Amino acid sequence: MKKINITITGALGRMGKILIKRISKNKNIKLFSLTDLKCGKIINGIKVQKNNLEAFKKTDVVIDFSRPKSSLEILNYAKKFKKRVVIGTTGFTRQQNNLIKNYSKKIAIFKSGNMSLGINLLEYIVNIISKKIPNDYHVGINDDHHRKKVDFPSGTALMLANAISKGKNKNLESIKGKIFLNKKGNLQKNKVNFFITRKGNTIGKHSVIFNNNIENIELKHTAFSRELFADGALNAAIWISKKNKGLFNMQDMFGLK
Repeated sequence: MKKINITITGALGRMGKILIKRISKNKNIKLFSLTDLKCGKIINGIKVQKNNLEAFKKTDVVIDFSRPKSSLEILNYAKKFKKRVVIGTTGFTRQQNNLIKNYSKKIAIFKSGNMSLGINLLEYIVNIISKKIPNDYHVGINDDHHRKKVDFPSGTALMLANAISKGKNKNLESIKGKIFLNKKGNLQKNKVNFFITRKGNTIGKHSVIFNNNIENIELKHTAFSRELFADGALNAAIWISKKNKGLFNMQDMFGLK
């Protein structure tokens, strides 16, 4: 099998650095280029540069863990050169998500708020439970990350919330309840509440609670290392390298749809 050339954007960020390390352990892929807002540093013999034509022209797949504005810039380059893109960036607005969908009509895009198998299995199970559970159960999502994470609710929390809304056959906006950031709160009837913590160095803890005051059902996932997300993104890059166009996610890769 010919090695797949990979470009990492946001290369100097937390995930970028881990991806660079994990690529060396995967025999199917090769690090081709690196981009970041800060440029000039040389890593593994490759100079970090800003997003430009040369960085993307001869790569096969771009793995993007940057910021939404940068992600859209990258997609513009990818469209020009017909490159595949794996997006692990979160915090997109509704308008930006619509732009991503438009790009996917021309190129293959793999986008997920969380690249771990466990979270995507949790999303799948939550959707099934939401279809069956009575309406008198209140629903809450716990979303715990490190203090430097900017967006909230996180992409993972929104994935889980969307799984609930689809299970209930409702629009997420119509059932989205209160957001409690670093404070306590109560579950609201017929709403999905978010209980968010941004403290310490937590990599990622998420749970979905179904409660009707006489019983409590809690489904939980804890990430112990960011290598979990890096390996998921690299597997996604290999998987999408065979696609020409379309918008895909972990559910597609694992055959959970």
